[in-house]
Amino acid sequence: MSREQLSKCLLQVRGMLLTSATMAAAVVATAVLLTGCASTSGTAPSTHSMLSPAQAGAAAATTPWPQTAWWATWNDPQLTHLIDQALAQQPSLQTVQARLVQAQAAVDVAGAARLPQVNGSLDLTDQRFTKNGLVPPPLAGAVRWNNSAQVTASWELDLFGRQHAAIAGAIGQLRAAEAESQAARVLLAGNVATAYVNLARLVEARGLAQQALKQREQVLALVRQRIAAGLDTNVELRQAEGFIAQSLTEVEALDEAIGRSRHALSELSGQGPDAYSELTPALAAVTSTPLPAGLPADLLGRRADLVALRWRVEAALKDVDVARAQFYPNVNLVAFIGLSSIGLDNFVKAGSATYGAGPALRLPIFEGGRLRANLSARNADVDIAIDGYNAALLRALREVADEVTSLQSLERQQQAQDQALVAAESAFDLAVQRYRSGLGNFLVVLTAETNVIAQRRAATELKARHLSAEVALARALGGGYQGEALPRIDNKDRA
Repeated sequence: MSREQLSKCLLQVRGMLLTSATMAAAVVATAVLLTGCASTSGTAPSTHSMLSPAQAGAAAATTPWPQTAWWATWNDPQLTHLIDQALAQQPSLQTVQARLVQAQAAVDVAGAARLPQVNGSLDLTDQRFTKNGLVPPPLAGAVRWNNSAQVTASWELDLFGRQHAAIAGAIGQLRAAEAESQAARVLLAGNVATAYVNLARLVEARGLAQQALKQREQVLALVRQRIAAGLDTNVELRQAEGFIAQSLTEVEALDEAIGRSRHALSELSGQGPDAYSELTPALAAVTSTPLPAGLPADLLGRRADLVALRWRVEAALKDVDVARAQFYPNVNLVAFIGLSSIGLDNFVKAGSATYGAGPALRLPIFEGGRLRANLSARNADVDIAIDGYNAALLRALREVADEVTSLQSLERQQQAQDQALVAAESAFDLAVQRYRSGLGNFLVVLTAETNVIAQRRAATELKARHLSAEVALARALGGGYQGEALPRIDNKDRA
């Protein structure tokens, strides 16, 4: 085909497109009239409502929000290194990032549907035409090349907002995936810090067990001295030896627990089980933690998991709009240009040119209730998303209240525990002195010693619980997350 012939074809296609535009306007008008025939009656609407922070008991309160790297306030380089390594190497975070890429791809797919689509095709078929069909001689019974080359363009007119809602829904899912990615980081950092505190607690408990062992060895030596002097019997000796065996068992059990805790930390940081086989952290100094004055109303924007669920609700609402738009007409503008011939020798001749343009209308008339069922399902998805959000909001506020209550109580418990430990150590020293002087019996010494060991362990446990509660409060307050503005969702606007 010559350039002049191709230009002529294109001019004719342009004329057809202009004519098609007039026809499209008529089709659109018809579509608008036909929308009155579309009915969503019989569908189950969404009826659940989102809780506000005030309805859940939150109010404006002074809140010391944690910083992004809240663990840095402990001034522990080992902990900082562990968390940094976990955030960089933990496979679960890499999976979250992959989901984020998927969500972005879904937005791109939804956006592409709004653009004109152009496709090309080429078919060259060596074909025998039937003698007993509609093909006349001389083609009937002959073997000829049946050829076609065509470029087709189409553009769907988004008259009823289906594509717009689909894009908005995909963006909502993307925003939710972004927030979930941050929530996973907050959770992982909190888990590493909690495991680190647990390991430090076990290390300190082992040190206390070693102290108890030395203390019991000293008591055993004292018993032997008294036996040599004829002041004690083998009964006291066997009791002292039994307590030493008990201490050795406790040390071994703590060594086992320490090994398992190191393995857990290695897994959290994305490494093999022996990566931290020599790690022996110490419990950080306990300080008075600034606590919220009440349940913070602006917790919604500080908790990445709540932000993600809020975007899930937004996406579900847009899916309802997509399902509702499927009841209305679908209008496409279609155009094509190409070549079609029988026989290769005629394929590129001017007479083989083919082209056309026009609007296409698709309207659901009878679909057996499929569209209504789909709309009811999407409305149910909205209710499920709202219920999940409401439950998460209540849980988040409860977590803040729990940790504030725990920290307040732990501070009072530690003050009383300090006094109990001082009293127990003083009583033990007096019992040993009296026993050495022959004024007391061995049972008093053992009782006093057992009380000292118990009080030391209790002090260590309270210290570890205090630090773990600090971690939990930082996580409950969002772990330093500062996200973008939340989508505005008004219950009254949902019809």
